[in-house]
Amino acid sequence: MKEAIVLLGGNLGNRELSFENARKLIEQKAGAILKTSALYESEPWGFEDKNLFLNQAILITTQLSPQHLLDTLLEIEKILGRIRSGKLSSRVIDIDILFYGNEVINTENLKVPHPRIKERLFTLLPLSELCLNTLLPVLNITAEELISLCQDKSAIRIYSSLK
Repeated sequence: MKEAIVLLGGNLGNRELSFENARKLIEQKAGAILKTSALYESEPWGFEDKNLFLNQAILITTQLSPQHLLDTLLEIEKILGRIRSGKLSSRVIDIDILFYGNEVINTENLKVPHPRIKERLFTLLPLSELCLNTLLPVLNITAEELISLCQDKSAIRIYSSLK
């Protein structure tokens, strides 16, 4: 069994319902959810849109290999209505693997730790709820330290502490 941290994101449709369905499918297909962050709301990152995003970090334990986990998460996205356009855009759901144990993975379609984790406050704030003062795998820095170094000054707020 490996622990992995994934990040949910989405800004279209009923965001809360999409997240609830994503968590259910993750439990059914990927592994047990050990812990979740609150829901955070933020403006789009890297593109313009009037719809605000929700984000949530989830700690899971899984028997799936990193590639099988990615394939499963992509399948969940598709089940929930995600259409990939190849560019940053609005979406019903996005599920990214932030960490997979202490592993470094650098393949054509999977990079772990997530390569832009340090740049995105909407990732770091929910992540910090799962492991604020713990050294993050591979990066050897805490989420709290990453937040203080992050250049992203986007407006982000806790949307709901309901998990």
